[in-house]
Amino acid sequence: MTPSNPDGPRPLQLAFIGAGGVLTHHMKNLKPVPHVQAVAVADVSEGAIAWAKEQFGIPNGFTDFKRMFREMPQIDAVCVCTPNWLHAEHSIAALEAGKHVMVEKPMALNARDAQRMVDAAKAGGKQLVVGFQHRFEPRSRMIRRLIESGAFGRILYVRAQALRRRGIPSWGVFGRKDLQGGGPLVDVGVHMLETGHYLMGAPRPVSATANTFCYIGDKPCEVEAPWGPWDHKTYTVEDLAVGMVRFEGGAMMTVESSFAAHIERDVMNVQVMGEKGGANFETGQVFTDQGGYMMTMTPAHLSETHPFEYKMRHFVEVARGVRHNEVPPEHGLMVQKMLDAIYESAGKGQEVEIA
Repeated sequence: MTPSNPDGPRPLQLAFIGAGGVLTHHMKNLKPVPHVQAVAVADVSEGAIAWAKEQFGIPNGFTDFKRMFREMPQIDAVCVCTPNWLHAEHSIAALEAGKHVMVEKPMALNARDAQRMVDAAKAGGKQLVVGFQHRFEPRSRMIRRLIESGAFGRILYVRAQALRRRGIPSWGVFGRKDLQGGGPLVDVGVHMLETGHYLMGAPRPVSATANTFCYIGDKPCEVEAPWGPWDHKTYTVEDLAVGMVRFEGGAMMTVESSFAAHIERDVMNVQVMGEKGGANFETGQVFTDQGGYMMTMTPAHLSETHPFEYKMRHFVEVARGVRHNEVPPEHGLMVQKMLDAIYESAGKGQEVEIA
């Protein structure tokens, strides 16, 4: 962030709702971003507000976010850094107050609330950005540009994986479906699901078939887990979710996501398979045929900009009106519809259509 400069453009006046860990990530990655000032933070905890003000030099704090909007009309944009179940309420309130908004993933608890957020942004003429930082990864951008160039031909299939061998969070409310909306699928799986969808060009999903399984998290921790024992008594989410989504045009994507699974190692990856080429997100490798040979290629250089910094710079510039929104809320809505359909299919035990 840069201080106010009377000779330069007016800095974007940025506020935060939520003074927890997400705020820390945002403030850290705002440091190199010009033309922005963090001017206020709202949280229900006075202690969290005091900590944020002292830690990051945010001058104003409020326990009521609506009061923050009333008393500080100069706020231009808001980062919603609250738990999943509050995303829609806080985002819609900020949009209706005339602020641009960036909301963290998942966009909402369900597609109905996500649609309300999209509608509020359109009605107010404000930008709504979803915090899908993996599409800002240098590897994602490289693969997407190759796909756009036609190098892979028609995309046929994508495999999205966000698998932990034993990564059940021992803090927060990650194990509570009523507050999170789900388990690993909405916590980490959404990132790889969204990345795969972005790489494909964000086609419209038409159906999903899936299942979810719980076999470890609802029992006491009996192994040396990396994050220690979890609260199995309040654990109401899945340990493992697997699903397949069919898209308009015939392409398909599978998603695998776990907090706990008997696998060799943790995996965060997307594999893309097209008619003329494919790619591996984890390694950055590209696979194709060339000159009569099967070729495996690796880029000689990729940008070193961290995706979190790119995300924050992108939001500031979108809110300032000097950049196109690369994460339109309609993409977030499609992702939310896929999440909803995967859980619905798992509950019904059959394929479901996505409207």
